[in-house]
Amino acid sequence: QVQLVESGGGLVQAGGSLRLSCAASGSIVSIRTMGWYRQAPGKQREWVARIASGGSTNYTDSVKGRFTISRDNAKNTMYLQMNSLKPEDTAVYYCNADLSYYRNGWIVSDDNWGQGTQVTVSS
Repeated sequence: QVQLVESGGGLVQAGGSLRLSCAASGSIVSIRTMGWYRQAPGKQREWVARIASGGSTNYTDSVKGRFTISRDNAKNTMYLQMNSLKPEDTAVYYCNADLSYYRNGWIVSDDNWGQGTQVTVSS
C-alpha cells in the first residue's frame, strides 16, 4: 500500500505565504510525475502544478510567478511554495502521484491521491 499525506495548510491573510508538503510512503519502487490540485467550495477540482521526476515543471496560468513546485526524490516528498496568496486561492489542496509500488510480490503502477489540506486566504 502507498499513502500520500499533505501538510502545511492553514489560514493566512492575502499577500501571505504558505508551504505545502506531500510525503509519499509505503513500498514505493519509483515516482514519476507528482502534482498539486485544488478544489474550492462548489467548484470542480482543478490542476495547479506538476513536476516530473527529472524536475521539469508546469503551472496553471493563475499561479504562475506566485507558486513554486519542487520535490525531494530521496525523501519521496513534494512541496508547493505559495507566495502572494489571494482569496481566490482558497481551496482544499490535494497531492497526486503517478508511481509504482510492490503489492503482493508484484510491481504495480497506480495514480494516488492524498486526503487534502485546507488553505484559506482571508481578504
